[in-house]
Amino acid sequence: MAPKRPTGAGAFLNPVEPPAPSRPNPADLYAALDLGTNSCRMLIAQPKGNQFHVIDSFSKTVQLGAGLEATGQLSRASMARTVQALRICKTKIAKHKVSRMRLIATEACRRAENAAEFMTYVKNETGLSLDVIEPEEEARLAVISCASLVSTKTEQLLVVDIGGGSTELVWIDLSNVPPVERSKAIMRLHSGFKPGSTPFPYAKVVDWISVPLGVATLRDQFNDVADDAGRFALMSWFFEENMVSFKPYLSQQDRQGFQIIGTSGTVTTVASTHLGLRRYDRNKVDGLRMNTEQIDKVVQGYLRLGPEGRRTDPRIGRDRHALIMSGAAILQALLRVWPTDHLSVADRGLREGLLYAQMSADGVLEDRQY
Repeated sequence: MAPKRPTGAGAFLNPVEPPAPSRPNPADLYAALDLGTNSCRMLIAQPKGNQFHVIDSFSKTVQLGAGLEATGQLSRASMARTVQALRICKTKIAKHKVSRMRLIATEACRRAENAAEFMTYVKNETGLSLDVIEPEEEARLAVISCASLVSTKTEQLLVVDIGGGSTELVWIDLSNVPPVERSKAIMRLHSGFKPGSTPFPYAKVVDWISVPLGVATLRDQFNDVADDAGRFALMSWFFEENMVSFKPYLSQQDRQGFQIIGTSGTVTTVASTHLGLRRYDRNKVDGLRMNTEQIDKVVQGYLRLGPEGRRTDPRIGRDRHALIMSGAAILQALLRVWPTDHLSVADRGLREGLLYAQMSADGVLEDRQY
């Protein structure tokens, strides 16, 4: 007797699928774009609690400042590459219907003789208007982006943002701020480095400086030095000479209660190498703490590799190998002056600072501990 087919056999089960994510309300969205000497980066995000949730992002190496050190001008090729990247950013902004945004340019556009011509070119080709910000605002944005990484035990804080064309250093005294309030005190710096008329404990900015040397401009200064180790040593000492006017330069710092936060591709690359990551993982890198000895070990390893070894090392990456030694020279100069057990690695920067500043000014972030 032929077997009977069970009732319902062959029927398709109701699919179990996660619901499609609801589209964010454009009225809740903010955009932040940072056009630097080497890269163009953008984030689109919405506030969520005391942080934000990223909806879309963009990052591209454009080398806007290529040749700037020698000519004083942005080249036609660099401007064309950058405009291509900005067109993509404009498309993303339009796609998400973002109306609240801050679009900035930094050191390359501060220094270039033809910066105004470039801004007109950008406006005509993309419809975007970029603000060329002053070094103090750049430093301030870098600081507030790192607020959540400030330890409750930190009394003296140095925030370092190693860019393509400049490096910002900000020294902050938190000794008079209650430990649980320290990260919130950093966030309040979005309105300026001078204390305002606020009832809240404030972070005292001891000094800040913008050194006109970043990974691209410092490398260009010593391109004619053939010896790899000699070039590295010269870059490191030259950077140190350019920060001697920074007030804390001559002050020795006890490692206890002292924290450095480094935000840049240099610092995240060094951290990734320290962890032995062959593929970059932000979740493992952002917030990682390293000490001076661990960083020195990584840098010495880079020197042993030489230019060709660094070019093919997957932990460094092909878009970073040409710039890693100038960045490492800056980092080594800082740690030579202020050795530390607490260098916190920040995979964040001006974009995050721009978002926090806009959202804080609009009062859409919750006022609780970061």
